Amino acid sequence: MSGAEAGLDVTDARVLRIPAQRLGGARTPSATEATATLTASVVICCYTFARWADVRLAIASAVSQEPAPERVVVVVDHNPDLLERMLDELLPAYAELGDQVVVVANRHAQGLSGARNTGLELVSSDVVAFLDDDARATTGWLAAHLAAYEDHEVVGVGGRLEPAWDVERPGWFPADFDWVIGCTHSGVPDAGEIRNPIGANMSFRTAELRAAGGFSEELGRVGGAGAGCEETEASLRVTADGGRVWYVPEALVEHRVTRDRGTWAYFRRRCVAEGRSKATVRELSRRPLGTERAYATRVLPRSFARAVGEGLRGRPDGLQRAAAIAAGLGLTSYGYLTAGVAARRRRRKG
Repeated sequence: MSGAEAGLDVTDARVLRIPAQRLGGARTPSATEATATLTASVVICCYTFARWADVRLAIASAVSQEPAPERVVVVVDHNPDLLERMLDELLPAYAELGDQVVVVANRHAQGLSGARNTGLELVSSDVVAFLDDDARATTGWLAAHLAAYEDHEVVGVGGRLEPAWDVERPGWFPADFDWVIGCTHSGVPDAGEIRNPIGANMSFRTAELRAAGGFSEELGRVGGAGAGCEETEASLRVTADGGRVWYVPEALVEHRVTRDRGTWAYFRRRCVAEGRSKATVRELSRRPLGTERAYATRVLPRSFARAVGEGLRGRPDGLQRAAAIAAGLGLTSYGYLTAGVAARRRRRKG
């Protein structure tokens, strides 16, 4: 079947030669299959030339995993020039692997959710893993994801993300807010059940994620915008009828943090955007955000007190971190509340 026959909005025959699997199909009994034979594919989404070197490293880190991924799908999000360069310069480097590495255009709405849904449609493995275009999977990453599925109740897995700063980490930047830079924050448990993974390093049973409808395109980043939470909302749907999401710190990814992401302006923008995205999750799922409540009422107060104590003992960055914690909580709450008010107004008008 050609790319056009599969429903892909592409004209280059080099892009793909396999059919798309539509979302929302019947659930298959993948959770009862022998996990020793589980297969996995990796989806990497990209959108900008600015991360050309990063995405090459991300792809190389995925291809080198043991066991080898059945397929690595690189989805280019509405950037025809980037797609063409990928096809001309990147794909030939993996020619000897046949169609293990494929490059496709996002066939859905522009944004990370649509791109991930495109990748989800194009894999046939038992498990689909997602890796960001500016992240690098370490040795054993994919094996650690697959090992978690030995528990048949596990339908999703999240791994650890360590920040790889381009510059020295700012002293004021609290570890409790490492989610701002797409990394594991101090509120995540050492291991065990979690509500949702971080999207830069996650996997799901393919059948379960498809049956749940994939990722909501009302959420997720578009280009460099700071919105997110598509993985949160998807996890809530995937586990609605049972099943668990498991955190495996051994599934380690290094996530690049550019200079601009260590600035107050980026911190502020991401916090407000996260609050707004969480309000959308609440609206779509109709479920209370207990994880966020525990984070705001337990984790952050302890970290704030600790940072103040460090400041009083003569460490100026302690007081700076305390201020950042308070500001981050306030900004995120502001985004959540204003988005919630806007949603209620729309409902009344509708």
